[in-house]
Amino acid sequence: MRAMVFNKMGEKLKLQEVRIPTPSETELLIRVSACGLCRTDLHIIDGELNKPKLPLIPGHQIVGIVEELGSAVEGFKIGQRVGVPWLGGSCGHCFYCGQGQENLCDDAQYTGYQLNGGLAEYCVANSQFCFPVPENYPDLQVAPLFCAGLIGYRALSKIATAQRIGFYGFGASAHILSQLAVYQGKEVYAFVKKGDAKGQEFARSLGAVWAGNSEEIAPTALDAAIIFAPDGCLIPLALKNIRKGGTVVCAGIHMSDIPSFPYEILWGERHVCSVANLTRKDGEEFLKIAPQVPIKTQVNVYPLEKANEALEDLRMGRFSGAAVIQIS
Repeated sequence: MRAMVFNKMGEKLKLQEVRIPTPSETELLIRVSACGLCRTDLHIIDGELNKPKLPLIPGHQIVGIVEELGSAVEGFKIGQRVGVPWLGGSCGHCFYCGQGQENLCDDAQYTGYQLNGGLAEYCVANSQFCFPVPENYPDLQVAPLFCAGLIGYRALSKIATAQRIGFYGFGASAHILSQLAVYQGKEVYAFVKKGDAKGQEFARSLGAVWAGNSEEIAPTALDAAIIFAPDGCLIPLALKNIRKGGTVVCAGIHMSDIPSFPYEILWGERHVCSVANLTRKDGEEFLKIAPQVPIKTQVNVYPLEKANEALEDLRMGRFSGAAVIQIS
């Protein structure tokens, strides 16, 4: 089969012929149709997440068809359409797994990081961490829901009672999450890079009541903010925009260092927290509500052999919405 392989730090992905994987007793063999790209893929390739399995097939927003079932698999059938997220497995018996916090498991494994992912014609995945794909979603449009959507959903769940929410960085996650927030009757305030008029317009088209650059003060105090961009400098800026008692959620898996800031912008029982990965419960809840909104993803489609080009376009912010690799 064809696959884009990450062989060495500092190198681009390479299109190679590799063997079709054989599923273990708990795994599904999936013929991949689409795989979304996200900022985490760049963090891996750039060495900011520095413990990948090498050589590695990246990609963790996978949609495909079940081709083969492991002997112990239950709940799936051959020919079924499934999605595979970032969280690919956890130990199941540690303190965190016992508390329903499998996203914090120290022995968790991640798709496209320790486990080969979806930038290939076939992949295998632990059936217990796969999801049936909601009906009426084309493969290309549903792929971004399996990371950009799920991580955004978990971030939003941290501030469930907030009515006025600022989004810093209006990429794949924010363009999905803004639709859910508006559906829930919340007000979205979008903060984008200075001079990004196109990004501001995109945010307004998805229901944002205000859009400006990340250094601006919003026209009203916000209840909360979610930071999607991996820039630690945004935390003090977001704190200045939230009311007393408000929360700033850092939704990325990696962020540059946070600069020092005066205590007065944290005082007043403001909070800063992070979101780590996702749980299967998040997936079940989000994939149930997404069709009700309905969430419509804007995707920029690339063939498998142009995955490097797609990653560079993502890095440089050359498109709105999400990047998706079409494989079959």
